[in-house]
Amino acid sequence: MNPAIRLLLPLVAASLAACAQIPAQDEARAVREAGIAAANPLAVDAGLEILAAGGSAADAAVAVQSMLGLVEPQSSGLGGGAFLLYYDAASGAITAFDGREVAPTGATPGTFLDEKGEPLSYDDAVLSGRSTGVPAAIAMLGAAHARHGALPWQRLFEPAIRAAESGFAVPQRLARFANSTASQAAEPDVRTLFSRADGSPVQAGDHLTNAAYAGTLRQIAAKGPRALLEPPLSNAIIARTHAEPRPGTLAASDFENYHPGISDPLCGPYLVYIVCVPPPPSSGVSLLQLLALLDRTDIASRGPDDPQAWFLFAEASRLMYADRDQFVADPAFIDVPVAGLLDPDYVARRISLIGAVAGAAPAPGQPAPIQRGTDASNEAAGTSHYVVVDAAGNVASMTTTVESLFGSGRAVGGFLLNNQLTDFSYRPVIDGQPVANAVAGGKRPRSSMAPVIVLDHDRHVVAALGSPGGTAILAYNAKTIVGLLAWKLTLRQAIDLPNLVARGNDYFGEAAKLSPAVVAGLASRGITVKPGRGEESGLHGVVLHDDGRNEGAADPRREGVWLTLGTLGTLGAGSQVRVSR
Repeated sequence: MNPAIRLLLPLVAASLAACAQIPAQDEARAVREAGIAAANPLAVDAGLEILAAGGSAADAAVAVQSMLGLVEPQSSGLGGGAFLLYYDAASGAITAFDGREVAPTGATPGTFLDEKGEPLSYDDAVLSGRSTGVPAAIAMLGAAHARHGALPWQRLFEPAIRAAESGFAVPQRLARFANSTASQAAEPDVRTLFSRADGSPVQAGDHLTNAAYAGTLRQIAAKGPRALLEPPLSNAIIARTHAEPRPGTLAASDFENYHPGISDPLCGPYLVYIVCVPPPPSSGVSLLQLLALLDRTDIASRGPDDPQAWFLFAEASRLMYADRDQFVADPAFIDVPVAGLLDPDYVARRISLIGAVAGAAPAPGQPAPIQRGTDASNEAAGTSHYVVVDAAGNVASMTTTVESLFGSGRAVGGFLLNNQLTDFSYRPVIDGQPVANAVAGGKRPRSSMAPVIVLDHDRHVVAALGSPGGTAILAYNAKTIVGLLAWKLTLRQAIDLPNLVARGNDYFGEAAKLSPAVVAGLASRGITVKPGRGEESGLHGVVLHDDGRNEGAADPRREGVWLTLGTLGTLGAGSQVRVSR
């Protein structure tokens, strides 16, 4: 068992014992109509095709990921990383799979410092060869397939290979970002992949093929999950990252030595439920801390029209982010005080700092006798989330990313390389204190990705959900959990709630979606929500009811859909007119 979980267990009620010991659902609950919620209808169709062929949730997850890399390449793909929570209905166990990228052994604390020792600009760092870590999502999915797969590995890539070779209609979001002012959109590799014959960027509805991507998928299908970590694909990735500007240091040994993490999840109480997330370097522990903070307020007895509820959410979020930025990092390199952050006495001390009105940005607390510098780095929002439920009741909740939009802007084999290493703190030391999330060779950068599975007191799956959004992921997930579990909204209603991201002295979000009464109430409490950031969540989730029904939902802010296996073929495979959520 993960030591962090062993430390946590004495802090929660006996009924919240290790998730690996959760008994299987009874037979009546296990019979379900399979369904998928993901960010693009073609990805949902790909997963449903695999489920219809007898595949498990793990099998479908591979198919969804490979299709997202084709039709939503600005957000995720073969060249990125992911975190996956997988509920196995037969055993009742939840497994956390860590597919976070790893820094090359040649990385140093000064990787993102210039010749004068100052941090590189964001664009300079992202577009450099130094920004790419060992791509890990496919290796991680291979580990999940080895444990929970039902179909042959090769079969899982057939939908995406067909779409890459025959072509697909360019989605609006892909076209939007291909035509944007994002630095990566102007990079030669991106322009080559997503341009018309005359060299202009693709437009929504254009017919696009990607023969190189199909070829890469064929190699992965034939050689297995480590195909990206072995020649010739690994050599191509290394060569591309060694090109100017600012060449990276990825080496063959970095690929050879990479293995995804497999562990118990981190689980904690919220109301009468058990919320499970991946352990660090995921920031799932911070999501649990935010829920623990809110559980010590009266937010549950309020509702979405009450300004005090949003005030409490914002102030608790600021406390959570202050601690997250200070303490969460790769536990293989840093002692992450998981138990301390979730200790009831510590949570009580932190929540007591919330007054009647908002004050200055809160300082991090002291959950353990550790002195560190505060790293307030921001993660980009080039990420995606999806959930899969199969007929046996197995559940996959996965957040996947290439980091920024179009990753580093560099591509090989028809797919984009990640810029995950820019999630590290550019400065290794701040205010004379070492930063937990500083760059180091072989280290995984801290991630805000935190896929969620919720259990009831009988340890049956209640819900699975997650979101993209960089550092805002924690706020998006928490908002939805509060709406669903505390305010008893439907999943779709909870997803539709306004987004509010409070970190430091900033309050960003969907100001226009807040009612005038809430806006006025927050203003009287010292909070003005600013538009412009924190608005593009991509929440996808499912609620599992006792009678076997699945209530899935997709965030209307993006192009996602929830569809069940019963809808497959009703409108034609690959149809993009299906918008049922």
